[in-house]
Amino acid sequence: MRRHVLLFFVFVSSLAFVAAIGITAGKEPYVIGSFLSVSGSQAPLGTPERDTLVMLEEKINRAGGVDGHPIRIVIEDDASEPTNAVKVAKKLIEQDRVLAIIGGSTTGTSLAVIPLAVQAKRPFISFAAGTGITSPDNPWVFRTAQTDVIMIGKILEYLRAAKITKVAMIYDSNAFGTGGRDQLRRQAPKAGVTVVAEESFNTKDSDLTVQLVKAKNAGAQAIICWGTNPTPAILTRNRQQLGYAIPLIQSHGVANQTYLELSGEAAEGVILPAGKIFVAESLPADDPQREVLLEYASSFRARFGREADTFGGHAWDGLYILCAALKKSGPDPVKLRAAIEATKGFAGIGGVFTYSPADHDGLTTEAVVLLQVKGGEFKLFRR
Repeated sequence: MRRHVLLFFVFVSSLAFVAAIGITAGKEPYVIGSFLSVSGSQAPLGTPERDTLVMLEEKINRAGGVDGHPIRIVIEDDASEPTNAVKVAKKLIEQDRVLAIIGGSTTGTSLAVIPLAVQAKRPFISFAAGTGITSPDNPWVFRTAQTDVIMIGKILEYLRAAKITKVAMIYDSNAFGTGGRDQLRRQAPKAGVTVVAEESFNTKDSDLTVQLVKAKNAGAQAIICWGTNPTPAILTRNRQQLGYAIPLIQSHGVANQTYLELSGEAAEGVILPAGKIFVAESLPADDPQREVLLEYASSFRARFGREADTFGGHAWDGLYILCAALKKSGPDPVKLRAAIEATKGFAGIGGVFTYSPADHDGLTTEAVVLLQVKGGEFKLFRR
């Protein structure tokens, strides 16, 4: 008898807890799939993305879920490999029967999964920056990362102001690196900038001295590096070892604490385009992102004991955009896709998003600032 009373008490307590957090008993959870590079070479991107999703899943469900439906995020690790991304995405679609997919820490893994998402008619919000993810237009694919189109444009603004006309591009041979190279090729001539050298590297290379020497010998006045850690940090240290004083401009692919830790003092003075999260406190009070950025940074720091970064921010944006759309559409993937596409003026971590049938990137150059490494920290670049 006592056992039955105890079980009844536990059941009633559970109902009270569910009611207190606003989730309606009996409502099916909305299942969302995510594949991320939590291990492998791109773990510095995938780890903060995973942690952000875990944190937000708890927060959203405590607040009542989406119209009383709890959300359940199934996170799979693709180990930074496109072939693994395809396997886990297939599992998310066929076994977990997810309503949508968010993730893809890298351009390569995102591109690999797009055909599956399209075939299954599941909305896919990528966290990666390569232009090819949303170009040509694909009705089922969106993104939250600032594109390399925007980032290259921001770098060219800096080069024009600094009167630099000759640059060398040193880039990762993967999809992200070649995407940045291609954008520089397209945009540089209009900005009056000549690319005097193009040198590639592999993601796992341990020394880039040869590429740097070739860049200098070609007469470059600045070096642009396009890749994600750890290799760009190796290039940064190699540049210091060679005593090169010409400016080094990194991509947004290194906008995290990992780059600063791996590069050490060699990163002093390095310039890069990035989102505003590192300089949130410096933003004017009327900036629509300011409060969102500060709240995310504070919550992440309190939960995990380290600083939030650009990459976790891509996950924050992707999940909240999806949940806002779910509230309008319900669990119908076709209606959900349309609701995501109708997103307007959503102030997130990466910028203020407005999607349309012709634009599944949703951001403008207003989402980007130039940063400079000073004293081991990212600071707002000032001429």
